[in-house]
Amino acid sequence: MPSAIQQPTARRTTVFAPRLQALIDDHLGKDLVRLEPDTIGVAGAELSDRILAARRATETERPTFKPLHGRSIPKSEASAGIRTIGQDIREALTRPIPERTDLSGPWPATGHMFLRDMILRDDPYRLRVLMSRKLEIDPKLTWATIGVGAALPRRPAPGPHLTHTANLFAEAKGYHDRRYAMGIYRRLAAPVCFTISTLVANALWLGSPFDDSVPNRGILYEAMRLLPPSWNLLRNRSPEYPAVDSRIGPGDDVLMLPLLTHRDPALWAAPEEFRPERWDTLDPDGTPGYMPFGHASERCWGRHMVMPLAELLLDHIRRTGLVVAPGQLTAEVPLLGLLGVKEIHLGPRSKVRHV
Repeated sequence: MPSAIQQPTARRTTVFAPRLQALIDDHLGKDLVRLEPDTIGVAGAELSDRILAARRATETERPTFKPLHGRSIPKSEASAGIRTIGQDIREALTRPIPERTDLSGPWPATGHMFLRDMILRDDPYRLRVLMSRKLEIDPKLTWATIGVGAALPRRPAPGPHLTHTANLFAEAKGYHDRRYAMGIYRRLAAPVCFTISTLVANALWLGSPFDDSVPNRGILYEAMRLLPPSWNLLRNRSPEYPAVDSRIGPGDDVLMLPLLTHRDPALWAAPEEFRPERWDTLDPDGTPGYMPFGHASERCWGRHMVMPLAELLLDHIRRTGLVVAPGQLTAEVPLLGLLGVKEIHLGPRSKVRHV
C-alpha cells in the first residue's frame, strides 16, 4: 500500500516496504506498542527521550563502532577515527564543485560515486572498492574483499598522496592489522557517502522543484523528518528500562521509532506534508521528538560532516537546473537500515525523459 507522502504538484507517491508501511498504518500516534514477544516499539517523544537518556549505548548498539571482526573499538580509537575522516571531509569542502560537473543520472548511486571521488581522491583501488554499495548486501562479501585487499602485495607507502583515512591502512603492520584498518576505512568513509547521497535523493524526491527562497538546510531537515536516516534505534534489554516504564519487561529489547515519532500529529502540523519552511522557526537540536541523528545524549558522530556536504551537493543541483524526471511518479523505500528512496532519475529540465 503506498504511503501518504505525496507532492500535489508532481503527483509523486512514496511506496514503503510492507513492514515499514505496516508500522505507519498500525502504530502511528501511539507512544508504546509491543512489536514482538520480546520487543517493545517506542514512538512517543517524551518516552523515547527518557529511554535514550537512561543509559549510553553499548558497543554492540553503536551503528558504526560495533566490534569489528570480533575486535572491540575503544572510544579513544573511535574518536581518533572521527577526527581522521573529518580532516578528509574538511579538505574536500575546500575544493568547490566545478560548475560543469554533471550530477544527472540515477540517485542516490550517482551522488555516492561523486562523493567517493570527491572525498577519497586517488586512494588505492583496494580501498576505494570498499565504498561499493553492493557490499551492503552481503557482509561475507565485504570481508572477503577486505581479506583479499589486505593480502595483496605492493602496499602503498604512507604520505600526503593518500587521504588521512587511507594512511591508517598504509601505516598498518602485518596482515591482521591491515585487514582491521581496511574495515575501519569502510566504517568511516562509506556511511558518510551513503548517508549524504541518500539524504539528497530523499530531499529531491520529496520536495523538488524548490522555490529559490527556500534554504538548503530547511529542505534537508524536512527530508530527514519524513525519511529519517536512522528510522529505528535499538537498545537491548536492560534493567533501566522497566524502571522508566512498567510496560517494558525485564526481557524486552526496545526499538525507538523515529519513523513514527517524526510523523506524530501531536508534534507536527500537517505531518505528512513536506514543509521545509517549518524549520525557519524550529531548532533541530531542540525540537521534541526530532532525532534523525539520534538522541541529544549521544548524537551520531557524522552529523557535522553530513550537513555541509549535503548542502553543497543540493546547492549544485539547484544551481545547474537538474530535476526529477517528471514521468517518475513513484519511488520505493526498501527495508534497510538507512531509510531512503531506492532510485530516482535526475536530469536537465530540458532533456529529462519520462521513466
